[in-house]
Amino acid sequence: MAKMRVLLSGYYGKGNGGDEALLATLLQMLPLDVTPVVLSGNPEETHRHYGVECYNRMAFFSVFKALRSCDAFVWGGGSLMQDATSTISPFYYGGLMALAQVMGLKTVAWGQGIGPLLRSQTRFLAQQNFAGCTQVSVRDVASSRLLSDWSIPHILAPDPVWALKSKPVPELAELPKPRIAVTLRNHPQLTENRLTNLTQALVNLQKETQAFILLLPFQKSEDLGIAEKIHTQLQDVSRVICSEDPQILKGVFRGVEMSIGMRLHSLIMAASEGSRCFALSYDPKVNHLMEDLKIPGWDLKDLPEDVELISKTWIDYYHHGESLSDTKIQSLVNGAFLHRDLLSKVLK
Repeated sequence: MAKMRVLLSGYYGKGNGGDEALLATLLQMLPLDVTPVVLSGNPEETHRHYGVECYNRMAFFSVFKALRSCDAFVWGGGSLMQDATSTISPFYYGGLMALAQVMGLKTVAWGQGIGPLLRSQTRFLAQQNFAGCTQVSVRDVASSRLLSDWSIPHILAPDPVWALKSKPVPELAELPKPRIAVTLRNHPQLTENRLTNLTQALVNLQKETQAFILLLPFQKSEDLGIAEKIHTQLQDVSRVICSEDPQILKGVFRGVEMSIGMRLHSLIMAASEGSRCFALSYDPKVNHLMEDLKIPGWDLKDLPEDVELISKTWIDYYHHGESLSDTKIQSLVNGAFLHRDLLSKVLK
């Protein structure tokens, strides 16, 4: 009997550590007797890294051919249906899902964070897409509430990346301890002035704690410039660490005392490896995580202008804050495997 072929669609092959982590976790969770086929922004690189069949996500005829050759279609995690950062994105993903449903494929919305949906057209499209799915899983309470309002059956479980296996990072062995990890990204809310204040507060935090600072760009195009800028102010006591491998990225957080992050998956990876987390939110998905896990932090737009206040808050948290308990981490990891159970149920 031929193996079931499953087409995976997400923001893959764009060098974003969080989305690559979702793909790595999805491939880890797929039933062994299915053949994954991936739509990627860089099919050669995705094929090289994961050894799977890949097609260019923007080449319509290749995508259509891939859809015709598959038995199931999976939206592979993340905030695919949102129109806050792009008006085109929801129509791309929604169009693919609608096409897969019209063609009679089994369809799964997997590990989704839905919204913001600011426009009535995208809201309508999202509602139709989710209603037509064979199975749906979401990663936060707000997404679950929205689907409940639409009377769409679904499961709510922690983000799949909680269950991603991390790898040890040999190059860390030579770096001093204790360590603090920092992941900032380019964003309109991270103004020059705010970045200057955060950088000065990091310098103060480092002096007070004598910690070594790990600067982690999750997406080189958006994060590397900022990491390098901060590094110039902390030259001998920091290191910029780049990796395209999400399991290594997650492994960097092992043994890190405290993590300061804008990116959702930097906070999830850090928390899952037992680091204390402090969030700088630019997006509702980060606020949802802060609420769910009671992670302290600031909305970037409300960041204090007083550098001393930022420094003092971080120093106090470094000395007195608590990471998630081992029991809580294990319960989140176990919960994330509900996304795997859903795949096993549909893809048979």
